[in-house]
Amino acid sequence: MFKRILIANRGEIACRIIKTARKMGIETVAVYSEADKDALHVEMADSAILIGPPAAAQSYLIIDKIIDACKQSGAEAVHPGYGFLSEREAFPKALQANGIVFIGPNPKAIAAMGDKIESKKAAAAANVSTVPGYLGVIADEKEAVIIANEIGYPVMIKASAGGGGKGMRIAWSESEVAEGFTRSKSEAKSSFGDDRMFIEKFITDPRHIEIQLLGDKHGNVIYLHERECSIQRRNQKVIEEAPSPLLDAATRKKMGEQAVALAQAVGYDSAGTVEFVAGQDKSFFFLEMNTRLQVEHPVTELITGIDLVEQMIRSAAGEKLSIKQSDVKLNGWAVESRVYAEDPYRNFLPSTGRLTRYRPPEERSVDGVTVRNDTGVYEGGEISLFYDPMIAKLVTHAPTRAEAISSQGDALDAFVIDGIRHNIPFLSALMAHPRWKSGNLSTGFIAEEFPEGFHPIAPDGERAQVLAAVAAAIDHVLGERKRNISGQLTGRSVTRDSQRAVWLGDKEYRLEVKRDNGSIAVHFADESKARHLASVWAPGDPLWSGTIGGQPVAVQVRTLPNGFSLSFRGVETKAYVYTEREAAYARLMPVKVKADTGKFVLCPMPGLVVSVAVKEGQEVKAGETVAVVEAMKMENVLRAEVDGTVKKINAKPGDSLAVDAVILEFA
Repeated sequence: MFKRILIANRGEIACRIIKTARKMGIETVAVYSEADKDALHVEMADSAILIGPPAAAQSYLIIDKIIDACKQSGAEAVHPGYGFLSEREAFPKALQANGIVFIGPNPKAIAAMGDKIESKKAAAAANVSTVPGYLGVIADEKEAVIIANEIGYPVMIKASAGGGGKGMRIAWSESEVAEGFTRSKSEAKSSFGDDRMFIEKFITDPRHIEIQLLGDKHGNVIYLHERECSIQRRNQKVIEEAPSPLLDAATRKKMGEQAVALAQAVGYDSAGTVEFVAGQDKSFFFLEMNTRLQVEHPVTELITGIDLVEQMIRSAAGEKLSIKQSDVKLNGWAVESRVYAEDPYRNFLPSTGRLTRYRPPEERSVDGVTVRNDTGVYEGGEISLFYDPMIAKLVTHAPTRAEAISSQGDALDAFVIDGIRHNIPFLSALMAHPRWKSGNLSTGFIAEEFPEGFHPIAPDGERAQVLAAVAAAIDHVLGERKRNISGQLTGRSVTRDSQRAVWLGDKEYRLEVKRDNGSIAVHFADESKARHLASVWAPGDPLWSGTIGGQPVAVQVRTLPNGFSLSFRGVETKAYVYTEREAAYARLMPVKVKADTGKFVLCPMPGLVVSVAVKEGQEVKAGETVAVVEAMKMENVLRAEVDGTVKKINAKPGDSLAVDAVILEFA
């Protein structure tokens, strides 16, 4: 077994690999760019080596720098994680030439299956059913349009070296092919150093199901059941689960055996994933193979009890698989949410900055429910614009799918993040969505259920009652504290009006609140019984965690002037608690009107201006591209929302802009 390994990656996956290596008694070496000098993976590793500037193309993607770091540290092997160099055939070849072991598949398997174009050719040769498409390299957007017209719309434009949704677009027309090809090619070049593109038919109403494989260097390959990753946005997975609610045992076995046969045909010898696009009728087609560890591997680990990173390390060291296919059991259900630094209310645009508060839910296994949080950040750390905006992967495991989803909702409620915007409100809303709960999924789920994007959810029904009750309880605790500060009013009896009006948005809830032994009783005017709230919440705590009527509840709390900002089950709202007299005055206050910004094109996220497509004085139609802004490896096209004439341009290519910076102004 290896004594020391180097991890050629960063963020949560680097931290994840370090945990397993530490468990196995293996020393770890981290590499880092100048932007990552204070990163968590650097702190966790036994040693760390600087490899270059912040841009991945000048640090994490430079093979020679990784090899130099191995020689400098004495690392015997390298784990690539996912992304970066993990699927580059040249990387294991270069390591081998320098006497360093690659913890992953052999170069031939990567060449055959890691490349999206070559993998489809190999699958076709092995008589595996594949999605119709053009498997050659496409030169430019004109050729792309011709090919797309021949295949028939809609089509998927994909980077041959792609992954993680980068360099990928769905096109429904010639114009979308031309623009999508250009954007995807540019993204692929910056993310993977490889801008080869191909086009295939996009299957409508599909489901994304993948089979996890494990192989060794002795010809053994097994499958570890499946994961469903149909909940996607812009081809980027958002929620993953294992197993799939679609498959039955017979289909699962058929897909698994087909994936194993394909892997054996190319001599695959590590962890890898064969991805399928599946129809609602359980038909399936080979999509691609990822010759690396997947982002969503934790859900497989939780339903099988198998540490995939450990198995990769053992395989690379030449050990035979100690697990047979008959040993692989399916235990319970696991759900994973990808927590991203992005603003769900601004079309999920990336958010950067410092994590002024980062309090994930406690990792634990209690009463058959497991909560796991794979992360690469810490409180006080910074989310940089140079890399993927993932903050963490929150995973829950329980005996049933319903229990795993319910536990995921509870864990998301308890996940406190301040300093940047994040997608937890959206994830929480998904966990409560009836269609998600029913398992009626497709890769178009988010587009179909949120056609106008994700907008703030107004508190209503039971969620509103919970928020109003918690707001009243918090206000009551604060009132008690004020009356007892520094022993003031000692020995004096203070009576306090218990009638309150709680405002949530534009709705008012009238209630009575009072202390009742160890709990706080909240009695709504339209309910016959009081609700009893029990919590150890203290002023300043960002999380109200306790029970309401004996049921566990977690509500996030931020103080506002005269009120609170509360978050629960996807609802973020302001709450104001008034006495009857205060409420009478508050009702007379005028409603504040938002400023009109309709004549401006604002930068929706901190980013770099790639191009400005218009000139001052130019007439622009609604829908026309006006600028392209790059952030976190993704190019975002900004379009005019209305017809107009460009009055002034305030930004130029190469400018770094803050969120809401004015790019241009219409007359």
